[in-house]
Amino acid sequence: MFAAVLLSLSGILAVLQGITAIAKDDVYTRVGNYVFEFDLTAWGWIHLILGIVVVLTAVGLFMGSNWARAAGICLAGLSMIANFMWLPYQPWWALTILAIDVFVIWALCTSWTHTPE
Repeated sequence: MFAAVLLSLSGILAVLQGITAIAKDDVYTRVGNYVFEFDLTAWGWIHLILGIVVVLTAVGLFMGSNWARAAGICLAGLSMIANFMWLPYQPWWALTILAIDVFVIWALCTSWTHTPE
């Protein structure tokens, strides 16, 4: 349940990031030079699509689906990569979502029950 709540929060924040980056390019400012330079609108679409998929996976976790555990771990990892690359635009926002994703991966990995063979 903890992972599902945090994953849904991460997804909703990613959707908001994406909408903001698509709607108004002047909301975000660049902080110095950075290796990962993409158009801000492209970043918006990446975050929007990733956020929608993350929220749908969180719904699967709420329903207790086993596929959602593995998908949640993979998507939280992708979200971490995307937010690491998003650091020059909104460092504190990206670090917050990075921390949430770390807890999602931790919660999904530690609560996975294995049946002995």
